[in-house]
Amino acid sequence: MASVISFAGCGFLGVYHIGVASCLLERAPHLVRGATRVYGASAGALTASVLTSHACLEKCCQDVMEVAKQARKRSLGPLHPTFNLVKILRSGLERDLPGDAHLRASGKLCVSLTRVSNGENMLVSDFTSKEELIQALICSCFIPVYCGLIPPSFRGVRYVDGGISDNLPQSELKNTITISPFSGESDICPRDNSSSFHELRLTNTSIQVNWGNAFRLSQALFPPEPKVGSLPVLAEMCQSGYKDAYRFLKDNSEFLSYPKEENICSLLY
Repeated sequence: MASVISFAGCGFLGVYHIGVASCLLERAPHLVRGATRVYGASAGALTASVLTSHACLEKCCQDVMEVAKQARKRSLGPLHPTFNLVKILRSGLERDLPGDAHLRASGKLCVSLTRVSNGENMLVSDFTSKEELIQALICSCFIPVYCGLIPPSFRGVRYVDGGISDNLPQSELKNTITISPFSGESDICPRDNSSSFHELRLTNTSIQVNWGNAFRLSQALFPPEPKVGSLPVLAEMCQSGYKDAYRFLKDNSEFLSYPKEENICSLLY
C-alpha cells in the first residue's frame, strides 16, 4: 500500500521520531518501503533522511543522546559559545549516512526549508551528492541565533529551519501519515490525559494546549537533565514514540505485519 510519511520538526525531541521509525521498520516495514514520499522538517528531516538512506537508526539515536549530554555540560547549555551544533550535526551526518545516501534519498525524501529572502517554504527532493544532501539537512535544522547568525546556503541560496514556514509538510494525497512528539491531531503523537479542547496550529503542526506539551516545548531546544533513579527523559521520549507508533498500527491493523518485542529504545537503557 503506497503511503506518504511526514515527520514534524521538534529539536532534541527528535528521538521520539527515532522510536516511531524503529517501530515502523520492525512491525510494518512495508509501510516504509512502500512510501512514495517521506517528508521532514528540521529534526524530522534528519529521521526522514535516515529512513530513506537506510542508515543505522541505533547509531543515530545514540548520537542524539550524546549531543544532548555534551550540551548539558556547558553553563548555558546549547547556547554556550563553544557548543557548535551545526559542526556536530554535519560531522554526525557525514559519519552515519552511507556514501550513496543521496541516490537512495532522491525522489523519496522531501526536506522542508525556509528561504531567508522572503520566508517562503521550499521542499527539496533531489540531491546530486551526499554533501548536497547534508547541506540541505543543515539548512532545514538551522534555527537563527540558536545555531548561529549567518544562515547556511543550499545551491547558492540561504535557508533556515524548515519548521519556520512548514513544520509538518504534507502531500496533497489523503494518505499522509503525520508524526509529531506533541499531542494534537497528528496520526502518531502522544495522547495526553487532558480535558483541554484548545489547540494551537503552528506552521501546519497541531499542538494541544496542555501542560504536557508545555513541558515538551521547553525540552525541544534545551535537553533535560537525566532523572535520578529512572530512565533519561530523552530515552523515555524514544520509548514513547515506539509505543505511540504501535498504537497507531494496532488501530489501523491493515498496516501491521508482525509482532516483535525487541526495539531500538531498549538499547538506550
